[in-house]
Amino acid sequence: MGAKIGVLAVQGDFLEHLRFLQRMGVETREIRLPQQLEGIDGIIIPGGESTTICRLMDIYGIREPLKRRIRSGTAAWGTCAGMIVLATRLTNDRPMPMGLMNIVVTRNAFGRQVDSFETDIEVAGLGTDAFRAVFIRAPIVQSVGDGVEVLAKLDDGTPVAVKQGNMLGTSFHPELTDDTRIHELFLGMAEASSKKR
Repeated sequence: MGAKIGVLAVQGDFLEHLRFLQRMGVETREIRLPQQLEGIDGIIIPGGESTTICRLMDIYGIREPLKRRIRSGTAAWGTCAGMIVLATRLTNDRPMPMGLMNIVVTRNAFGRQVDSFETDIEVAGLGTDAFRAVFIRAPIVQSVGDGVEVLAKLDDGTPVAVKQGNMLGTSFHPELTDDTRIHELFLGMAEASSKKR
């Protein structure tokens, strides 16, 4: 029996994550309302527009229940905008992040949509083969605090994948590739955290 993964489905590319997980044979659930958090082992906060995601989380009343759930040990993975949502602090004025992951993040660090790019990176724990990372109006991790492990960096040393306890953050979009390894890493985190709870 594998982990059941919820994907926050208020805005952004949640369908890409759901389809990716379903192709892997993972049980999934769209999450919009607090009661839908029951029974999941992990949650993915997808890429999209971080200000809109935060505003809709507040409208749906899910921000605080989700924070409590993650603080109690449920695995959480933020991709791109999702990593912004998980952060403790942003260098930008908005949105108000959830303040869970001990990182400082800068939104749209590489510029506009036309400045999107792909590059091969080494990700700790994924073996020796490079991961083809897709960056779309991507944020970067400006600094990491206590308890945060940097899993991947760009050539200039900028962290683009980080892990802290039951939380994972990536600046890029693994769901837009055919490489399942980061999703597998998160599934392992979700299974481990569900055993502890």
